[in-house]
Amino acid sequence: MFDQFEGKWAVLYRVLGAAIRAILVVALIVMPSVLLPTVSGDGGQVIALVAMFAAALTFFEYVSAYPGLVEFRDAPPFNRIRFGSLFISILLLTVICRGINEPTVVSELVTSIGGLIGYVMDFPYSPVRLIVLALPYGTPPEMIALMRVAAGMSYLISLLSLCYFYVALRVGNWPSKNGLFNVWVNLPTFDPTAGGDVVARLTRDARINIVLGFLLPFVIPAVLHSATNIFGRFTVENYQSLIWTVAAWAFLPSSLFMRGIAMGRVADMISNKRRRTYADTDIDHQPA
Repeated sequence: MFDQFEGKWAVLYRVLGAAIRAILVVALIVMPSVLLPTVSGDGGQVIALVAMFAAALTFFEYVSAYPGLVEFRDAPPFNRIRFGSLFISILLLTVICRGINEPTVVSELVTSIGGLIGYVMDFPYSPVRLIVLALPYGTPPEMIALMRVAAGMSYLISLLSLCYFYVALRVGNWPSKNGLFNVWVNLPTFDPTAGGDVVARLTRDARINIVLGFLLPFVIPAVLHSATNIFGRFTVENYQSLIWTVAAWAFLPSSLFMRGIAMGRVADMISNKRRRTYADTDIDHQPA
């Protein structure tokens, strides 16, 4: 009877946790359209549809005990740090854009901090300089300044989240402190039976993700600049486009960095487990 009662509470906690995550995803997606004054009705409907789809995907992903699409689902705080980084970035960028038409003390403070960070990071060949140069020729100076402020703030948040994850990994001994690490659940897109040594493949994927994370801040501005010939000019007059573009530009590289570090950590765990197993086997087979 007690085991059944405990099992019901576990299911309830799983459903409640999935529902809270779905609500947070909805809040993230609709935040700019709710806080910004210039949003069309059609745009709001599209955003609401996307939010509902993302909420359903998140809910069914976390309410299920089987693997889906989300990596490191049962290895906190990996996804919590990534989501928190994106949420804070979208929130602060929305506050900055809202402060242009409706300035407040908070918006002025956030804009000042972003402007300082953007000015410090705006040196030749830096990611901030490149994303500013991705703006089309003839962009007004105030819009260039807005892009520099948004880029500086987003890039700072991404760097802080990356540092926080690295500290959590080292200090908290991630993910060992959470018990057994289930590769099938936490790495659903990684097939251990695909061939080759698992540790070598994880190490290779980790290095690829780290390299991509390093290159993306430089590649994305070039892609944006080249895409203007196909999709038209990239402008910052549309605040929602600015917010999501700059947030993705800063979030994706840090996310790949974190994924690479995490996969390297898993490879080290498997390698250490193998060495301990081989050592125990050698001890057992030694003559008495």
